[in-house]
Amino acid sequence: MQSEWGHALQLTVFGGSHEPELGMVLRGVPKGTPVDLDALQAFVSRRAPGSGVGSTARSEADRVIVQRGIADGAADGGEIVAVIRNTNADSKLYAVYRDVPRPSQIDLPARWRFGEDVDLRGGGHFSGRMTAAYCIAGGIALQALARRGVRIAAHLLSVGDVFDRAFDPVEPDGLDNLPFKPFPVLDDQAGTAMQRAIADAKADGDSLGGSIECIVTGLERGRGTPLFDGVDSRLASLLFSVPAVRAVAFGSGFQAARMKGSEHNDPYVLKNGGIATETNRHGGIIGGITTGMPIVFTVAVKPAASIAKPQTTLRLSTGEQETLCIEGRHDACIAVRAVPVIEAVTALAMYDLILEETHAE
Repeated sequence: MQSEWGHALQLTVFGGSHEPELGMVLRGVPKGTPVDLDALQAFVSRRAPGSGVGSTARSEADRVIVQRGIADGAADGGEIVAVIRNTNADSKLYAVYRDVPRPSQIDLPARWRFGEDVDLRGGGHFSGRMTAAYCIAGGIALQALARRGVRIAAHLLSVGDVFDRAFDPVEPDGLDNLPFKPFPVLDDQAGTAMQRAIADAKADGDSLGGSIECIVTGLERGRGTPLFDGVDSRLASLLFSVPAVRAVAFGSGFQAARMKGSEHNDPYVLKNGGIATETNRHGGIIGGITTGMPIVFTVAVKPAASIAKPQTTLRLSTGEQETLCIEGRHDACIAVRAVPVIEAVTALAMYDLILEETHAE
C-alpha cells in the first residue's frame, strides 16, 4: 500500500509497520541541492522507537538507506528513494484483532474500506511507524529551508495536564537547543514532570495525550494564496495526515472564540526599519498569506489507543461483547516521538510552497 501528496514536491510513502521495509519517494528537489546524510540520519533518529520514558519496547535503528537520487552529497535532480528496514517487528499478537477489534484502532475501519486481507500487523500502512518515512522527506526539506534562512522548531507544549512554557510568538527563544535535547521541552522542570506523568500512566496500564507547539521563522511575508491553498490550509492538510493528530490551532487558536476584536487584533508597528505587528495572535498568517511574523501553531495528539487496561469490544464471530486487555509493545505517550514528525511535515509544506511560488515567478 502507498499514499501520495504534493504540488511542486511530490511525496510517495510506501510499506507498513511489519513489512520488511517502509520508505519514501520524493520528487521535485532541485538538482544540486545539498543533502547531509549524517544530519538527515540524526533527525530521523529523533523519532525512532525504543528509547525514552514510556516509549515502546520495540527497538529499531531506523537506519536510512538511500537507494537513489542523492550522489556526492547532493540531489541529482531525479526522484529520491530511501527505505528503512523493519528489524524488530513481532506480528504474532495481531491475528486475534481480526475477530476482536481494538477500540479506537484502525482494525475495523480498514477492513470496511479495503477488505478482509488488509495488513493490520502493527497498524500496517496506517501505523504511526509510517511517519519515519515522513521524517526522511521532511529532513531533506529542513536542510533546504535552513539554507534559505527558514527555521522550524517544535516542542511538547503539554502532556496530560502538565504544561511547558510556550514560545514567545514575537521574539522566540530557545530554538537552537531543542533538536539536541533528550526530552523536547523549553523548560526542563516541566519536562521532568511530564516524564513522571507518562511513567505513572504506563504503570497504570494507560496512556496520555499531549500537544505540540511548532514555530516557523525566517519565511518572508507575502507567501501563499487565499482559500484552498492558503499557507494554513496547506499546513493543516499535512498535519492531519500524522496519525493521532486530532486538532490544529494557529496563533491564538480556540482562545480567539472567547476574545473581542479589540483583544485579538495585532497592531501594526515599525520595527527594525520594516512593518511588523506588535503582537502575533494571528500566528503569522492572515487570509492564507504570511505576514513575516513567526508562524506559530499547536497540534493536539490523542492518547495511544493501545492500552493494557480492560476495554469493552465485540467478538465479531459471535456478536457478543467481550473484555479486551491489549498485549504488546506500545508508547504511553505518542506525542513525545511525534515532535520531529510535526517539524518534518511543516518543512515539507513550507519547502513545497517556496518551490511552487519560485517556479511561478
